[in-house]
Amino acid sequence: MTKQEKLQDIQVKPDSFECSVTADITVFGYVDGKLKILLIKRSFGHFKNQWHVPGGVMEADETIEDCAAKVLFSLTGFRDIHFEQVKTYTELDRHPLKRVITVCFYALVRPENHPLTLRDNVTSIDWFDMDKIPEKLGYDHEKLINEAYLFVQNNLRHKLIVGELLPKEFTLQELQNLYEDILDVELDRRNFRKRIFQMDVLENTGEKKQGVKGGPYLYRLKQSKAIR
Repeated sequence: MTKQEKLQDIQVKPDSFECSVTADITVFGYVDGKLKILLIKRSFGHFKNQWHVPGGVMEADETIEDCAAKVLFSLTGFRDIHFEQVKTYTELDRHPLKRVITVCFYALVRPENHPLTLRDNVTSIDWFDMDKIPEKLGYDHEKLINEAYLFVQNNLRHKLIVGELLPKEFTLQELQNLYEDILDVELDRRNFRKRIFQMDVLENTGEKKQGVKGGPYLYRLKQSKAIR
């Protein structure tokens, strides 16, 4: 095969190999000091009645982000959720039916803001503690969840990502508690606050939290700099 023939062989052609592309969304919630993951069961498919993260196929007229938003609303009812891409998975044997490439996203939400309801073809939906995830999840979703969790942890070490995990106004101690719970470490109070202030993403509301000893100040994210 000549060099030119090799170049032609990698170009997209009408008869090029085709496969399905899906979006899978790992939705993390934070309740009572614990990080949780949202899982569903569906009434059809190769892994029906097995827990897995919400996911679905991208149609010809969609971007992968449009697909993720569509899938999340269709399967959970969650709307207008901010999510970010984690990784693309291209293993040959991901799906038992055909070749499927998936793009994994993560979202951070407050479960109390999103009541769980059973949607079409969804038989169960629930939040699970990260250390109590059911065994034998559908597809390769255990891997997706673990790697998305590591992605969130690594991001948190370098920038402030809280999504909906905290209320709009919060104390520095509440923020530190969130960091410690997600990273599973104990942080030095002084160093943590120094690091957070260096990020320059918080503003003091001037108001104090009621009903708490010492009346700590409430902070909120600067809208122009917050990474949610």
